[in-house]
Amino acid sequence: MSHDQHSSSERSPAPCIVDTGTIINKQDMHRLLTDIGRVRYVHTQDGVMATAGEGCVLEVFADPSRATLVANHAMYLNVQSFDYLELGLTEDDQPYFDLVQDSRTLRLIPLTNPLMAEHSQELNAAALEAVVAEVLAAGWDVQIDDEEPFSL
Repeated sequence: MSHDQHSSSERSPAPCIVDTGTIINKQDMHRLLTDIGRVRYVHTQDGVMATAGEGCVLEVFADPSRATLVANHAMYLNVQSFDYLELGLTEDDQPYFDLVQDSRTLRLIPLTNPLMAEHSQELNAAALEAVVAEVLAAGWDVQIDDEEPFSL
């Protein structure tokens, strides 16, 4: 048995986290947060609530030179701002995401559901198709009107 075969057999499988657990990999944190949408947030410092509110996650990124920003109901989350993400369920089985850095925690509680968001995207696509059809039909009407002779 070669060394390469031996070392690959000793590797443990990638983690599998279902509803609760701790995520330290920045790529995994990014993937979890990217489609989170509208959230209720609670910011605690040293176990004391500093601020709370609602916002919309507009961007998730990983850049050690940029800040995580929460202002005016907009959230720009830098996974490099946090040591890890704790995934869990509240007492009433609502998911939460705790972004933890030292004695600071930013808890995000989703107000949107990815299953419902998928359904609304389908509706938005249908609405967009209807609008495009109306615009095209209006364009044909304008073109036909332009072809008619103009008389006073």
